Amino acid sequence: MTGMTPLDLDAYFSRIGYAGPHTATLDTLRAIHLCHTQTIAFENLDPLLEQPVRLDLESLQRKLITDARGGYCFEHNTLLQHALETLGFRVKGLAARVLWNAPQETPPHTHMLLSIDLDEGHYIADVGFGGMTLTAPLRLQSGEEQETPHETFRLQDTVHGGYLLQVRLIDGWRTLYQFDLQPQHPADYTMYNFYVSHYPESRFVHHLIAARPGVGHRYALLDNTLTVYPLGGEHETRRIDSVFELRMILEDTFGLRLPDTSMLDARLKGILKHSGQSSE
Repeated sequence: MTGMTPLDLDAYFSRIGYAGPHTATLDTLRAIHLCHTQTIAFENLDPLLEQPVRLDLESLQRKLITDARGGYCFEHNTLLQHALETLGFRVKGLAARVLWNAPQETPPHTHMLLSIDLDEGHYIADVGFGGMTLTAPLRLQSGEEQETPHETFRLQDTVHGGYLLQVRLIDGWRTLYQFDLQPQHPADYTMYNFYVSHYPESRFVHHLIAARPGVGHRYALLDNTLTVYPLGGEHETRRIDSVFELRMILEDTFGLRLPDTSMLDARLKGILKHSGQSSE
């Protein structure tokens, strides 16, 4: 991936708290992957506020690094791709059909992940799948159960030559998405990104979504419901009933510097009203 604006690698590493070696190794990949996911939250404030989601590197650096915001898959994984390529990794962008809680049998490509060619073999990386994002890269090896700092995952072959990514939860294995190894290009992601951020039935347009894995747990916010998922334990859910508390959770729990616009409070009030909660 190339662009006119170079990546400020030191600023990216400072943002995610990575202080390790600048080498294109599996250990480096694992460390960066974990630091990124635990620091830069998944969030959809721009589509919710009817603001454009830009995927050029200058915009990504300003939003996710300088402005201390988060984003969704296309932003997270595009930024990670730039960082890994700057370090000398061999990276390809891929696309996936999301099957996690999907109402359609064959949904469109709406997700981005990365394929990485290492001396140890082929791996996938994905720092942008919301409440169940990977916290470590996975070997591109079908049928092998692979532990991460959070859940255990596996890849399964499909009849069409692709893969299913699955996670093991308390109630068994659940499928997250389906992908193949067809390389994607910036123009492809521009189209997918526009669909996700503008399609009238897209959940990113109508719902407040934020997620971040922590040490030993995950945080997830859907509209005015905050859920904490301890690893291996029962989840805890809390309803939020004020704009002030929603803002505090976005800032403190998810580490976001909120956009300075009056439209944010208006949209948060709308979320609370739709959920039947107070908006004060």
